[in-house]
Amino acid sequence: MPQMDETDRRILRILQKKGRISNADLAVEANVSSSACHRRVQRLEADGVIRDYVALLNPTHVDRRSTLFVEVTLTSQADDVLAAFEKAVQGVPDVLECHLMAGVADYMLKVVAADTDHFAEIHRTLVRLPGVVKMQSSFAMRTVFKTTSLPV
Repeated sequence: MPQMDETDRRILRILQKKGRISNADLAVEANVSSSACHRRVQRLEADGVIRDYVALLNPTHVDRRSTLFVEVTLTSQADDVLAAFEKAVQGVPDVLECHLMAGVADYMLKVVAADTDHFAEIHRTLVRLPGVVKMQSSFAMRTVFKTTSLPV
């Protein structure tokens, strides 16, 4: 794990909230010189601490108003079955997250859909993925809070 000091953590907290901030403004907010700030950000990127920069879209504006959580149970947990499912599920565009689980279900998927008809199409795709024997879906009624920021 890369070594980070409080200045690195301060830079990361700022970048998680303001990903498009200029280096000059980031340096001011982090209370370091521009050159030191730039070197630190480059090191955090090279070390893999900063994985990527993205634009977070408003789901309503891109016709994905519904969020669902889908529990998936496979035929077995053999390595080849897990690998085949994991490879195939990455090709389903409306699946935002896929987590291997401990517990009743093998996987938990976070899925977005325009409406119930759209989810029915997604469901038909998911049920045909390799190894799937059972799925349990739950619609989120309302998002109470959501963050992309990790504690640093």
